[in-house]
Amino acid sequence: MAATLTAGAPARPRKLLASRKTRVGILYALPVVVYLLVLFVYPIFSTLLLSLKDADGSFTLHWYADALTGVNLSVLFTTLRISAETAVLSLVFGFVLAQAISRLKPVWAGLAMLVVVVPHFVSALVRTYGWIIMLGDKGLVNEWLPGGPYQLLYNEVGVVIGTTSMMLPYTVLLLYGVMRGVDRRLLAAAASMGAGRVTIFRRVYLPLVAPGLASAGLLSFILSLGYYITPALMGGPNQTMIATLINQQVTKENQWNGAAAQGVILLVLTLAGLLLVKVVSSLGASRRRRNGS
Repeated sequence: MAATLTAGAPARPRKLLASRKTRVGILYALPVVVYLLVLFVYPIFSTLLLSLKDADGSFTLHWYADALTGVNLSVLFTTLRISAETAVLSLVFGFVLAQAISRLKPVWAGLAMLVVVVPHFVSALVRTYGWIIMLGDKGLVNEWLPGGPYQLLYNEVGVVIGTTSMMLPYTVLLLYGVMRGVDRRLLAAAASMGAGRVTIFRRVYLPLVAPGLASAGLLSFILSLGYYITPALMGGPNQTMIATLINQQVTKENQWNGAAAQGVILLVLTLAGLLLVKVVSSLGASRRRRNGS
């Protein structure tokens, strides 16, 4: 009996300690939870409710029907097209840059990454105006290109160029990390077995970095979906994107319900893209585990 009491005695202090740690953890997490509820959950929920209300406050799906027909549907397709073009160009240039940087010595690679990342900390508005100056009729690009001047502003070409430059740092950062993690011994083993450079790149290297390519492309696409500044300043009427349309509906038409519906659609597209990124990352991780085993 005494032995039983002695063995059970420490159980109560341990339970008290665990309970105290739980209360302290909840206390520390409370400000973060309140912050998320007030600044994220509540605005999103309010936007969703607003998109489902008519002018008199009754339930309606009119704003979603309006967002998915006519000019608004055309704007949605334009947004998807420009975002896809931006993602592809970001992948192409980002792959070349990241591949070149990953082959440098660590010191030079760090300096090169600094050159890539530092412009990202400059205001997007300032960088956009810089592109407007460079792509203008008397800008640096038209001065260098033979047979100019070319119309590089206020069309889809200008929007894609400007938006790609904004997305490029994200793509390079993601791809650089993936490429630095590639086991070079696999490439050397393929070369020792007589494989040429093209075969090594296509059969060994590309499958290893494919999950990173997919994640980087999807991230660029997602970020481009809701991008506002560059398309608004470098595009024309035919390059109106969802973010620009939402701004017009709120500031010029005072149509908050329609803008809310557009915002919910944009949020759904973004969440779908993030889910796809998660799936691709999981597939890439499982493939790496299989290769490692």
